[in-house]
Amino acid sequence: MSIILRLDRVMADRKISLNELSERVGVSNVNLSKIKTGKVSAVRFSTLNAICKVLNCQPGDILEFIDDDEDENGVE
Repeated sequence: MSIILRLDRVMADRKISLNELSERVGVSNVNLSKIKTGKVSAVRFSTLNAICKVLNCQPGDILEFIDDDEDENGVE
């Protein structure tokens, strides 16, 4: 099972740069870049809340669950 981060997709839809998001959220470019590329194992709720507020989105727009155990037919 995997949680996939889709921050890059939401940022592209909103036409917002990493630098602008960083300034508006109050999180460093480095940390946001790690979230954007999926190179994190955890995201603070306060950070997720701030990102969603700035991007006017829901957490489900940024986070996606993929069940790695299912085969191509959707059977475990």
